[in-house]
Amino acid sequence: MAKNEYLPFRSTILKVIRHSEKEYTFRMAYDKANEFPVKPGQFFEISIPKYGEAPISVSGITHHSLDFTIRRVGSLTDEIFENYEGGSFFMRGPYGNGFDVTMFKDKDIVLVAGGSGLSPVHGVIDYFADHMEECRSLTVIAGFKSIEDILFRADIVRWKEDGICIIDTVDAAPEGYTGRTGMVTKYISALQFKNMAHVIAVVVGPPPMIKWSIKGLKDIGVDEEDIWLSESRKMCCGLGKCGHCRIGDIYVCQDGPVFKYTKLRTLID
Repeated sequence: MAKNEYLPFRSTILKVIRHSEKEYTFRMAYDKANEFPVKPGQFFEISIPKYGEAPISVSGITHHSLDFTIRRVGSLTDEIFENYEGGSFFMRGPYGNGFDVTMFKDKDIVLVAGGSGLSPVHGVIDYFADHMEECRSLTVIAGFKSIEDILFRADIVRWKEDGICIIDTVDAAPEGYTGRTGMVTKYISALQFKNMAHVIAVVVGPPPMIKWSIKGLKDIGVDEEDIWLSESRKMCCGLGKCGHCRIGDIYVCQDGPVFKYTKLRTLID
């Protein structure tokens, strides 16, 4: 986190990757990696003066840049989408706990993501794509509304080539589509592992998908202590000051957004 946690810094757009009409990835210059390292699952507050700010998960990490996959949903994101390579906007962070990749080592990893929920775990997938010897296996089940909504197409191809089991599916598809269709839960139920004690799972997506994915994972024998969630709803300031994301004595932006399922289920909103 920056020395003054309230003060954003300007970052230059290095590249813009268009996934769909409403979702772009912005690759931003980041020269603070040594001083303020970033973990997958953490987030930054992205802002443009006069338009406000919003918490956005990091979807890619290198030593000199950060990726943010942003969905166009309002005035701030409308303005962000007007920027291209060479432009800039402001950021502050990193915030939140993120994913500690060491917790996945020597595990059979299952990542279940719905739509833009693939963004917070993108960095985890990238890490193990380069370090497959550190885990037993990695299975990614990614669900999208339609073929037009599929994110990270080039990355999905690359991950498959790296030996990761990628199960990408769409809720609905036009006639003649030869890819997978159906909800992610359809593919969770088909998973098989030799020793369930080695399985660790992460679920990220809209609440209904999370609910049924957790049930599906438990049904195949995944211990609920080994199920993790990324919960980012209602986050606002990123500092635990505004109280928007407070649930009981927990501040999602500070204590999360990554939680054990057994912890998150005890919280009453």
